Amino acid sequence: MAAMAQKSETQADINYEAFKKLLPELLQSHAGKFALMRDGSIVNYFDTLADAAMAGVTQFGAGSFSVQEITSKEINLGFYSYALHKPAA
Repeated sequence: MAAMAQKSETQADINYEAFKKLLPELLQSHAGKFALMRDGSIVNYFDTLADAAMAGVTQFGAGSFSVQEITSKEINLGFYSYALHKPAA
């Protein structure tokens, strides 16, 4: 169980860093969607958190992916990570 928690944190960290870099572009093309991510790449986009999470579990297994909401607002998704985009002033 501890190994799965470590893997989950690693996926979330890797995916979060990649997502932050992509966020400005994603806000233009996929705002309001949920990005299913694995190994620092976006696998697919979904309309709901539940759909993205179910696809992640089905494709990769629990703790082997993360989901990011594509929004400019800070939203805490609990287990799922989030990013905050601050537009340039």
